[in-house]
Amino acid sequence: MADLRVNIAGVQFKNPVITASGTFGFGQEYARLYDISKLGGISCKGTTLHERPGNLPPRIAETPSGILNSVGLQNPGVDAFLKDDLPFLAQKDLEVIANIAGSQVEDYVESVRRLQGSKVDMIELNISCPNVKEGGASFGTSAKSVENITKQVKAVAEQPLMVKLTPNVTDITEMAAAAEAGGADAVSLINTLTGMKIDIRTRRPLLKNNTGGMSGPAVFPVALRMVWQVANRVKIPVVGMGGISKWEDAVEMLLAGATAIQIGTANFTDAYTPLKVIQGLNDYLDANGEKSVTDIIGKVQPW
Repeated sequence: MADLRVNIAGVQFKNPVITASGTFGFGQEYARLYDISKLGGISCKGTTLHERPGNLPPRIAETPSGILNSVGLQNPGVDAFLKDDLPFLAQKDLEVIANIAGSQVEDYVESVRRLQGSKVDMIELNISCPNVKEGGASFGTSAKSVENITKQVKAVAEQPLMVKLTPNVTDITEMAAAAEAGGADAVSLINTLTGMKIDIRTRRPLLKNNTGGMSGPAVFPVALRMVWQVANRVKIPVVGMGGISKWEDAVEMLLAGATAIQIGTANFTDAYTPLKVIQGLNDYLDANGEKSVTDIIGKVQPW
């Protein structure tokens, strides 16, 4: 078998397959189906400083080769995560990534401060949230804002800090460079693309929030392009996600420059997708005479 281990900012993952935030909860439901210790890691559901009920339903709508969601970060809050969810994950042989969200910088900083001394291995900063102090624009759509929030959170974080980038920008490489300048140890991308679907019978949007985040196989080519661009812009590790549904997609992401990958929407259509991707990666490496998964990272050969 090939060596599937990868290292992201000093955190050693047994394999490069991580389940994406918002699609795997805190792991307990999927643990009823298989041993989640087989995963490289889990990025936990987006967690805020205080409990959030999320948006009103309907908040999920199917699209061709994907879904739209406007769940609205429903979660129990960081203290409940530490008390009720992290102890379960700490017993598993996998790396735990806490995905942190908020509506102002102070929320992020305080949430991360409360994670210090815990069994969390890495922090993933969800900057696709609206900044209430700046008129509701996403933290991740301004390079200045990205650098600022990264710098402030990094100042209190003991764990390595990974910044999750939104694709809803003119140039995602500028945002990645800003995160790196702010002290990020890694970046992950892409978060969902903003989309919409309308019921032509009622003439109303299918989502109560009108628009939502689009994910699933349809976004994969966009995500792959952005991962490749970012990997060629920054020196810190890149974790690729967006529409990965089979092992071939994972190989493409790694070739494009991702050190690891995250699987999201595919968990809903086939809960065993991450295990199939791990096996497929190993078989691909063996078939191509590669001893380690790190040997193919960034090895795409552009024309």
